[in-house]
Amino acid sequence: MGQVEAITQREIAADPEDVFDALADYSGTRRQLLPEHFSEYEVREGGDGKGTLVHWKLQATSKRVRDCLLEVDEPTDGQLVEKDRNSSMVTTWVVTPAGEKRAKVVVTTTWEGAGGIGGFFERTFAPKGLGRIYDALLDNLAAHVAK
Repeated sequence: MGQVEAITQREIAADPEDVFDALADYSGTRRQLLPEHFSEYEVREGGDGKGTLVHWKLQATSKRVRDCLLEVDEPTDGQLVEKDRNSSMVTTWVVTPAGEKRAKVVVTTTWEGAGGIGGFFERTFAPKGLGRIYDALLDNLAAHVAK
């Protein structure tokens, strides 16, 4: 087994605080940002940043669906950490200023991957697939905050 890591980043033409608020709004905006890879979205506790418990299913490939129950924390300003209760997966969102009315968003997802040949393929292909999914989410986020 080895740790698998997927990183996606984007600069968005919007105030960093507005970008962060949109990401942290699990009871409203976040649902609207999710691409078709996400289903069965449900806020179970909270709904705004730290203390939120949110469920969804993530269909990474045609055969791979991950049932996620995520606890949300905000360890520092501009940072959301989603820890999956059902696996080792942790997704960290970091929003920082990138100039006037611009925000840089970095999404990092890590998890303990499989061993052997399956683990090799997971480490090789899963980060690219997850990157495409988060690229779509960041496209939706950029369009949302541009309104």
